[in-house]
This record gives sequence, structure tokens and C-alpha cells, in this order.
Amino acid sequence: MNMSRIYLSPPHMGLYEMEYVTKAFVQNWIAPAGPHITAFEQQFASYVESAGAVALSSATAGIHLALRLIGVGPGDLVLCSTLTFVATANPIVYLGAEPVFIDSEPNSWNMSAQALEEACHKLVREGRKPKAIIIVHLYGQNADMSELSRICDHYGIPIIEDAAESLGATYKGKASGTMGTLGVYSFNGNKIITTSGGGMLVSDNLELLEKARFWSTQAKDPAPHYEHSEIGYNYRMSNVLAGIGRGQMHVLEDRIAARRDVFARYKAALGNIEGLSFMPEMAYGRSTRWLTALTINPNDCPVTSQELVQVLAQNNIEARPVWKPLHLQPLYRTKSYFSHEGSHVAEQLFEHGICLPSGSNLSEVQQQYVIDSILHCLQEAGLKV
Repeated sequence: MNMSRIYLSPPHMGLYEMEYVTKAFVQNWIAPAGPHITAFEQQFASYVESAGAVALSSATAGIHLALRLIGVGPGDLVLCSTLTFVATANPIVYLGAEPVFIDSEPNSWNMSAQALEEACHKLVREGRKPKAIIIVHLYGQNADMSELSRICDHYGIPIIEDAAESLGATYKGKASGTMGTLGVYSFNGNKIITTSGGGMLVSDNLELLEKARFWSTQAKDPAPHYEHSEIGYNYRMSNVLAGIGRGQMHVLEDRIAARRDVFARYKAALGNIEGLSFMPEMAYGRSTRWLTALTINPNDCPVTSQELVQVLAQNNIEARPVWKPLHLQPLYRTKSYFSHEGSHVAEQLFEHGICLPSGSNLSEVQQQYVIDSILHCLQEAGLKV
């Protein structure tokens, strides 16, 4: 079968986006100012039930601003999930602070409460209390915030939620990204909705958000000329991209439903194969299944996750390993790291994990081709499926 390239998580445009973008052009609101930005912020805050939101150029910018708002500076320690993209941790270093990486736990694949408690106890005892924590919600599923928040509250450590991958997920009825002091979302091209590039910072603390908005527009003081008394950044989202975001918000629930359907089809076709284990969905909330992720146990399956990624690539299918833990990255391998009960869960997930094509615009024909490619690979290796 001649099949065009199947991507991991491509953008999915609809009918509304062009309407808003055209309006921005007609009104000549092209710069990082204009009515779409305010409307997008209000629409987004309403969806996640947060007091307010600030639209930014990226989620990385949002994490940078969130850390600065909490007061992170040179020499501070910031706790951070290790199983995530490097953009979660890099803003810590922007501010001269030092990341301390926390392992995952095997059930949700998110931050381990046991490893977090061990880290807090040790660092506080040494007189090195962390200034903040960044908790990542991985692949569309929220971390267990009750346990993590209990630990952070006990030690007085403010929480930043990296919800870049989890817009639309819930935890005990609350929207992912809304349970910490600040939450950050991504609208990169591969996310569940996109503005091509962009991010959103949310909080119930409107004073913090107003400060973030001020810093994100180069910290311009009120004056008839350009007056600056603080360092600022060029971090504001443009009115054009906010228009795309407004259009995407109309179909967010449809996109979540489509990705959950994609997962369900994979699970139905592959879930009973020995050695294949899909990322669990925790009973405490809804996962968006932003990416369908699974692990391959080498003791039960003759094909490794790395080999399967290569075979799929030969079939013009993009699949990827699970995130390489940050404590294993050359950039951060000298930094402190706390494991989950000594078992290094994130390392195991990276070694054996794979993410399959999961786009909300993935057709059933395309998905069946992916499934057939996987089954053929397993059969060729001698596994009965």
C-alpha cells in the first residue's frame, strides 16, 4: 500500500480559524496587540475555570515568567519532573537557578510523590529548601495533585503546573493546570489545539497575571515616551495567532474525543498482545490521550521499542520514544535526581516506551495501516498475534 507520511501529532485546522485570522487582517490588528488576544484569554480562562489568563509566544515563556513571579533567582533550587521535554527545565537555568529532578511513578507515569517527599526532606534538612516546583502532566494525563500538593504545602513550596500536554484533562473535576499557583499550556503545532506557536499562563491570582502581562510586553512603564524600570521580554502572543486559538477553542472537546477514539482503536487491536502495556488512565480524572503511549516488555516481546520505531519509519510512519529523562541529558546529567523507590521509573519508560501516531485528524484507514505495520513487525519476529 502506498501511504503518504503519517505524522505523530500534526496540526488539525477547522472552519473557524480562517474567519478570525481574516478579521485580524481586515482590521489591521497584526502585532502583539488587538481584540483577539483579550477574547482568547477570556475564552481560555472560562474553559479551565481560572480567574484569568495571559496569552504568550510559547509555553517556555510562560514557565520563565511563572518562575520569576514566584521569585526564583540565582542559586535557588527548583524541583522538576524528569520525564518531560527540555523546555520545562531550561527556564530554571535562565534565571540562574538549579533544577533538581524528580522521578515518575509507574501508575500515571507522572511525578512520584515518594521521590518528591524524599527530595524535600533531604534538601530542607540540608538548609536548601526549594524555591518552587514544576509538576508536568504527561501525555494528556494529570499528575496526582492531592499527594503532590500535600507534600508541597507541608514544606511551603509553590507549585507551577506544566500543562503543556494536558489541556482538557481533568483531576477530580478540576481542569489540569489550575491547581497550583500558576499553570502553563502550550499551543505548539503538535499539541491538542494549536496557534502554530504560543502558550498561555493562568492563575487565580490576578495580580501575578498583571505583572506577567507587563513583563511580557518589555515592561513598558506608563509614560508618553518609552520608559523602563524593570527587565521585560518580548513574550506576548500576536493578534493573528490568538485568532487561530479562538477558532481552535471551538473544537477542543471534539479534538479530545477524537484522540480518545484513536487510543481506543489501538487498545482494541493491540491491547491483548503479551508484552505490550498502554499508559494507564487514572481513575481520578480524564486523560485527553494527547499521545497514545505504550511500553514493550523485552522479556515477553521479541521486538524492542527502538526496533519498532525504526520499522514504522521504514513504513513512512512517525513514531517516537517516550521522553528521555532530563537527568540523563548531557545538559543536566550532573544535576541532582531523586528516584522512585530506587527503581528509576522514568528511565525504564524511556528505554521501553513508544508513542504512536495520535492526531485528531488521523483517519481510520491511516490508523489501520499503523496497526497492520505493528502486527506485521511482531509476526516477522516470531510472535503469534
